[in-house]
Amino acid sequence: MNTGSLPDVTAELNLTADPVELTAALVDIPSVSGDEKLIADAVEHALREQAPHLEVIRNGEAVLARTNLGRGSRVVLAGHLDTVPVNDNLPSHRSGSGDDELLHGCGTTDMKGGDAVMLGIAAGLTDPRHDLTFLFYDCEEVEAERNGLNRIERELPEWLDGDLAVVLEPSNAAIEAGCQGTLRVEVRTEGARAHTARAWMGENAIHAAQPILKRLVDYTPRQPTIDGLHFHEGLQAVRIAGGVAGNVVPDSCVVTVNHRFAPDRSLAEAEAHVREVFDGFEVTLTDGSQGALPGLTAPAAAELVAASGQAPVAKLGWTDVARFAARGLPAVNFGPGSPTLAHTQQEHVPVSQIRHCAQALRRFLSQEG
Repeated sequence: MNTGSLPDVTAELNLTADPVELTAALVDIPSVSGDEKLIADAVEHALREQAPHLEVIRNGEAVLARTNLGRGSRVVLAGHLDTVPVNDNLPSHRSGSGDDELLHGCGTTDMKGGDAVMLGIAAGLTDPRHDLTFLFYDCEEVEAERNGLNRIERELPEWLDGDLAVVLEPSNAAIEAGCQGTLRVEVRTEGARAHTARAWMGENAIHAAQPILKRLVDYTPRQPTIDGLHFHEGLQAVRIAGGVAGNVVPDSCVVTVNHRFAPDRSLAEAEAHVREVFDGFEVTLTDGSQGALPGLTAPAAAELVAASGQAPVAKLGWTDVARFAARGLPAVNFGPGSPTLAHTQQEHVPVSQIRHCAQALRRFLSQEG
């Protein structure tokens, strides 16, 4: 099925290797957001050479592959190829042994362990029980508008269609279902400038922000249970800006607030709630993304939970599962590594989790079920 010429690459990937070795090989290809060409070339080359049963195409610095077997259902597996900037944590290295063995390096957790699992399945599972789509995309770690899935959705929307989406973001090798939504607002106060030696002639806008902070301190977040999963919302000030000079009473202050909301609320409902919290103040919405319901009642999702061997939990952050849920696909996160280690200099992934995710997904996707 592979068509087109092979890209020139300097990095070679063995897709039949142990998934831990494949993870290390991927980690050792630097791929900071916006500089994914080398890793995309390597992934494309490997899939065209080692997975001839797949249709493979290139879209920018994203590589897409799929089976076309005429199965009655399709599972989409997605993973981003980019990382945050390297922080003296390359090349990869290992520590420990046995069940305690760890693979260290930039991207081990977020999310080249998940990419390695996807590549091994793409090359090795030639007769799956579902048709499969594999999305290796770019620029996930930067502004949302640069995310490669946006481009794919605009130019090749059919590649995002299916009956279940599995995003292999780090989830400690357990199913994290759905995700919370997120929005940011700016809450503004106004005052009047004056010389600080004659402060009574002005009105201090920073002082006027005190009721905003008091409402945040006193706020009690919802903790709803959805499909048996416990979500925990949040409302936090993340930035405060104001002031003109060291001797001027400030006439403007802006408190930036981030709201993480459970997926039983729409973005519009969450915005309305935040405006109610800050009633009496000028509130401006600056960013927002809808969450995703867990979708665990879908048959394919229930089968994956069973194959994982662990109880599912709620995803409290926002991930690209929301993009798939917006298209009507049940979507879950399932990948090796701890989200708390993502973007840190100490980033590492337990070797056992990489192998567990590979085995669980293979069980779920294989003809044997």
